[in-house]
Amino acid sequence: MIEPPLIRRPGLVEYEPAWREMQRFTDARDASTRDEIWLLEHPPVFTLGMNARREHLRDPGAIPVVQVDRGGQVTYHGPGQLVLYPLLDLRRLRLGIRELVVALEAAVVGYAAQYGIDAAGRRDAPGVYVHGAKLASVGLRVRRGASYHGLSVNVSVDLEPFRRIDVCGYPGLAVTRFADLGAATDVAAAGEAIASRLIDALAPWRGAHNAISTASQAVSSRYSSSS
Repeated sequence: MIEPPLIRRPGLVEYEPAWREMQRFTDARDASTRDEIWLLEHPPVFTLGMNARREHLRDPGAIPVVQVDRGGQVTYHGPGQLVLYPLLDLRRLRLGIRELVVALEAAVVGYAAQYGIDAAGRRDAPGVYVHGAKLASVGLRVRRGASYHGLSVNVSVDLEPFRRIDVCGYPGLAVTRFADLGAATDVAAAGEAIASRLIDALAPWRGAHNAISTASQAVSSRYSSSS
């Protein structure tokens, strides 16, 4: 029987040490290694994906910039933003990367719905959006059949640094946060709820493929075609 992921809550962690620890965990794991989900925050940092174009980083100022090995373009992390890293053996769970992206999006969409917020995914730009503004971003890496990097959700994070970049490579893309959408929540509460939803969706003993298929249909049916 596959154990559910172990949830770790390391708090506020510098970006690069967390990234390197994800790499070490992924490289060292074997078929018996238990999956983990990390819930944390980072001090202010911009990160660039493997194929990111530097021109999307318009005015970083004093905020550090780190080039990383995930997909996607440029994004910002800072206090008040939930970062969820799913360190999962996708082969063991029999999941494709697209299914994992949909599960991450669906966990945020479901959590937003608790507060009456109409959120949705978008096929042309992975993440979660509310009326065209980005609430959550997804950027993953799969190595040796296992995932790392993951999901960032804007809870109460300062949005000003997002104005210094073309968010996820899209000039003019608006960004929002739960604090501006009337949701009385914080990073810790959001993390617990979203992680719980993700674990429920992925749990093999609860029919992972049926759960993911249902989530995929629900999220895909609400994809926005706007840019």
